Amino acid sequence: MKRIGIFCGSSFGTEAIYQEQATLLGQTLAKQNIELVYGGADVGLMGALADGALSEGGKVIGVLPGFLRSKEIAHKGLTELILVESMHERKTKINDLSDGVIALPGGFGTLDELFEMLTWAQLGLHKKPIAILNINGYYDSLLELTHTMVEKGFLKNVNQEMLLVSDSIDDLLEKMRNYTPPTVGKWIDKEKV
Repeated sequence: MKRIGIFCGSSFGTEAIYQEQATLLGQTLAKQNIELVYGGADVGLMGALADGALSEGGKVIGVLPGFLRSKEIAHKGLTELILVESMHERKTKINDLSDGVIALPGGFGTLDELFEMLTWAQLGLHKKPIAILNINGYYDSLLELTHTMVEKGFLKNVNQEMLLVSDSIDDLLEKMRNYTPPTVGKWIDKEKV
């Protein structure tokens, strides 16, 4: 993995550990010579992530819709800032530039980005590892929901297992390096449920 796309909140959240882990993830990527591709902002976990990578001499590529730049949230210290027209184009560009993606805590935008990457993988549009850094159990409820999706016949177990999860940065990166994408299609046969 030469580049990893990261999706995360533009806020810091209520617990200091979120910012600490975002900074540490950025530093870890830089130390392992993995370039960071992210949303291009200098606020919240996004800014902490970028600052962490930059503090260790890492290469950081930001992808930012032009309308957000006008709100003056663009990070000014990035290796490269790519301006795009829309949020959808941002996701597409981050996917195009990345060998895998990680979601940190965030809100609707982070979930949108995570689920679009998962959907694209489920449909076979890419075979990249998709991961959650489950800081302090932030995503526990979401993970429980994915199990319910399998139990109720709306998601194949093999597709649910595409989502790599850990609360440890090193463990998560190792899972991503060893990821093997599923070889079965998305659609569920009612006779086999």
